[in-house]
Amino acid sequence: MTIVQDAAVAAKPAVKSASGLDLRTRFLRVTHLLFLLLLGVQFLPDHAGVSEPHTVWLIWFAVILEALTLAITPVFKKREGLNLFLDVIGFIYGFLLVWTLLTAKFALLPAALFPPFGKVLAQFAEDLPKICVNIVSSVGIILQGFLLAIVTAIPLGLFLGWNARLGSAATYLSKFFSSIPPIVYIPYGIALLPSFRSVSVFVIFLASFWPVFAGTMSGVLNVESRILDSARVLNVSKPTMLLRVILPASLAQIFLGCNQGLSVSFILLTSAEMIGARDGMGYYVKYYSDFGDYTRTIVGLLVIGIVVIAVTFLFNAFQRYLLRWKR
Repeated sequence: MTIVQDAAVAAKPAVKSASGLDLRTRFLRVTHLLFLLLLGVQFLPDHAGVSEPHTVWLIWFAVILEALTLAITPVFKKREGLNLFLDVIGFIYGFLLVWTLLTAKFALLPAALFPPFGKVLAQFAEDLPKICVNIVSSVGIILQGFLLAIVTAIPLGLFLGWNARLGSAATYLSKFFSSIPPIVYIPYGIALLPSFRSVSVFVIFLASFWPVFAGTMSGVLNVESRILDSARVLNVSKPTMLLRVILPASLAQIFLGCNQGLSVSFILLTSAEMIGARDGMGYYVKYYSDFGDYTRTIVGLLVIGIVVIAVTFLFNAFQRYLLRWKR
């Protein structure tokens, strides 16, 4: 019993050193030094040609972000996750530091095209209700078109992929149609559909359908033969074979196609909204850029990036949940 206890006591320091997540590792990082540098730069005198830098907005933003960083840091159990999180925050601090020096402090960039980040934050707060309406519109169109593509492409891909003869012909057809940019269908959509929103949903559907369909076909065609043979030995029915055997084995390729379709969908939606929409983040950017309001243009660009990252993160979390059995 004593030997077992001694071994357990000896193992505890080894686990701690292997993870290395002590207080020094968690909180004495370059990221926090960059935060202090960013705050210190704000107290430098502004360039005479730069008006309304809104320094207080940037200071509050940095302080809130640092407070959240310090609060979230103890949650991480693994060094890799902590390093990734702090590296991302460090890049944000470094980017804001360079932005501040090039705009508000030394005015090395044209003030009309590149306003100080504090001014961008102030504009974001002022336009927040309008931005929320546009975000809801854009995300709603993405969800409608993307979900419609999923519910049609996955069953069709499963059926055609399981049939070797039809699957071979469908593979070439999908390559042909997927090579055509969906945005060229906008004139036909405008002529046939009742509203521009329905045209946008149609374009997102086309942008998502072919990657999801091709991913589903690829997943079905690459299911290991031993898995299918084992299912046949058990004499499972065709619906069970498709839904309980082939579909789970194809999920990795299906999600790969879904990720591709989702990425292309955001690009096409922004382009479509800039052409003829009356709401949405693409319309927001196009409208204010036409009037030379580049502060709002930068606000729109940053919001689009944040929305895309947030939607992609949620989708990847859903993917990890469904594929947890593969770990």
